[in-house]
Amino acid sequence: MNKKKCSFKLIGYELRNINGNFMTHFFGIVFPNIMSLILAQTVGSQVPDGMRQQTVTSIMLSMSLVIPMAIMLLGYGCIYSQEVERGIPLRMQLFGFEERVVMAAKVAAHVTFMTVALVIFGVFQLLFMDVSRPRFASLLCLLVSLYLIGVFLLIIAHSLANLFRRFSVTFGVSMILYFGLMILTGMMGIRTEQLPEALRRAARTLPMTYVSNDFIDFWQGGSYNYMPLLQSFLFLGAMSGILLLLSLHRSRRVLR
Repeated sequence: MNKKKCSFKLIGYELRNINGNFMTHFFGIVFPNIMSLILAQTVGSQVPDGMRQQTVTSIMLSMSLVIPMAIMLLGYGCIYSQEVERGIPLRMQLFGFEERVVMAAKVAAHVTFMTVALVIFGVFQLLFMDVSRPRFASLLCLLVSLYLIGVFLLIIAHSLANLFRRFSVTFGVSMILYFGLMILTGMMGIRTEQLPEALRRAARTLPMTYVSNDFIDFWQGGSYNYMPLLQSFLFLGAMSGILLLLSLHRSRRVLR
């Protein structure tokens, strides 16, 4: 059998799949821009003028996290779980497309779409939001964090789809994770320090907490202790890796 390689044609096919998913467009592009505008108008009007720009910038940082969470967790989970339920990955293998090749195309397509969403978000912030201009190092740290979060969440979504093998269950669990992460990391109007102690401990294991709550402190300069952020990335990476291994074991049992 002639084994296929990852190509622009295959990546384009995956991009067309993404474009056919309304949820990815709404939650990944429309929702963070609308929410940042609404929160800036409501919350920003309640703070003194001297703190308004900092408040709006903090809102922008929190809403930027919605993009990888929506595209990589919800969007990818919806698309891939439907494919698994219909047996499409198995048929792709029969036509010579190895799983790693298909996975590489999916990652490339979703990273491309996420990049487009981030560019739209950035342009929207510059045009309609009174955000403070960051240092280059701070902006780079934010972008690296968003892409790492996105990749880990994609692995989690991929693993959940292979573990449950049903769209309805995968979608339900993904939505619970999505809103649970938003609550834990202070993106739903409740700051992390307002949560019970057990939930605060759980939140400190997630990199989204540090992006949402701490990045504003060094956005325009200053020092920052990166160790808790790095530890949270290690934890999220370990969790996604464990889920991936469990899903691979499950897939081998199903194929037998």
